[in-house]
Amino acid sequence: MSERDSEANRFSARAARYARVGANVGGVAARIAGTKLFGLEGRNATNAEALAKALGGLKGPLMKVAQLVATIPDVVPPEYAAELQKLQSEAPPMGAAFVKRRMQAELGANWRERFREFELKPAAAASLGQVHRATSLDGAPLACKLQYPDMESAVEADIAQLEILFGLHRRMGAVIDTSEIAKEISARVREELDYRREAKHAALYQNMLAETPEVRVPGVVAELSTRRLLTMRWLDGDKILAHKQASQVVRDRISTAMFRAWWRPFSHHGVIHGDPHLGNYTVFQEAGEPKGINLLDYGCIRIFPPSFVGGVVDLYRGLLEGDEARVVHAYEVWGFKGLTKELIDTLNIWARFIYGPLLEDRTRRIAEGVSPAEYGRKQAFQVHSALKARGPVTVPREFVFMDRAAIGLGGVFLHLDAELNFHRLFEQEIEDFSVARVAGAQAAALSAAGLAGA
Repeated sequence: MSERDSEANRFSARAARYARVGANVGGVAARIAGTKLFGLEGRNATNAEALAKALGGLKGPLMKVAQLVATIPDVVPPEYAAELQKLQSEAPPMGAAFVKRRMQAELGANWRERFREFELKPAAAASLGQVHRATSLDGAPLACKLQYPDMESAVEADIAQLEILFGLHRRMGAVIDTSEIAKEISARVREELDYRREAKHAALYQNMLAETPEVRVPGVVAELSTRRLLTMRWLDGDKILAHKQASQVVRDRISTAMFRAWWRPFSHHGVIHGDPHLGNYTVFQEAGEPKGINLLDYGCIRIFPPSFVGGVVDLYRGLLEGDEARVVHAYEVWGFKGLTKELIDTLNIWARFIYGPLLEDRTRRIAEGVSPAEYGRKQAFQVHSALKARGPVTVPREFVFMDRAAIGLGGVFLHLDAELNFHRLFEQEIEDFSVARVAGAQAAALSAAGLAGA
């Protein structure tokens, strides 16, 4: 059996991971449970810090899950979210000898002969793998993303522990039923393990953004890619935050590219990039001027039913025109159950926050006087308080990454202090919108990328 095959969710690796995760997380859970539970004493910053410290020693996929949980408003208490957001997802890099063994396992004994150059020291590290610079035999610069060993086992062990985080919150009197959220997070993190699928996602984005020159998508080198190795063309660029002090014109240009990179695939094809981490983008230049963004990572992609996109547009139109029936219809399309006037009013607190910049036909910032880390927290607290008297609300799983990505996108606009007419940008994206048009475009694009039936 090859090394690759033997890695598929190995029981021994999974068991070892369970032991480490369970000891760290379970110890903190017991400590919290031992306080006068789940009144205010269980929700203090010291316990939140202890949980973050326990998770921080583990690295790998649990970090990704923990950070993801922290970005979805009200899944865990705010003091826990604040600590979890501080965690860094990078695992310790693999050494040169280890990288050689991993590359041999993926491409065979003669793997070095398939590159003109290959840098054994990683250029970047992430939660599931690390990126190496390389040069193809014909001289093209490449980015090779190589997955860490035993990631399938680690992911399965970490997903099993996710319920501990959610369970703590439920016992603290949560008003959000996290069952569907847990399913959605688990499905997306498992998908990220399959680099062949990620290669198809990249092809999908090349198709969807073919006529959007301000957003660049790297081409995949199929003959140098496997399920655990993804080789793409290297796109030169610098970090978005390197442009925080640039002119307003430059910052607005980058922000406009970000807006289109996110809303265009969604409004035309029902697809979103669900991981708005700043490290997933760089800024490219032409003639010495920043002109747009490189979209680098395609692991966390969410494909929606066209009807869900219709619900997003219906909610926008309903809020814009004061059409309550259209607003209610949108929530029903999204999958919210048991809608009452009180629940609709509560959901509208969040909707008006997310849609607020899109509803005003003027040049404005995404928010005033708010830090990127705090963006959305005040509104989440308002929603939490309003829901408290009405019992748990089940959030449809499709909503999870839509919500998260919108918050992340807003955070980028805050970092860049963008001043845009978000209303007009959005209207451009939904011009001539129809659910049928999205359905047709989505089917064609998924088929071309080999994702039909995804």
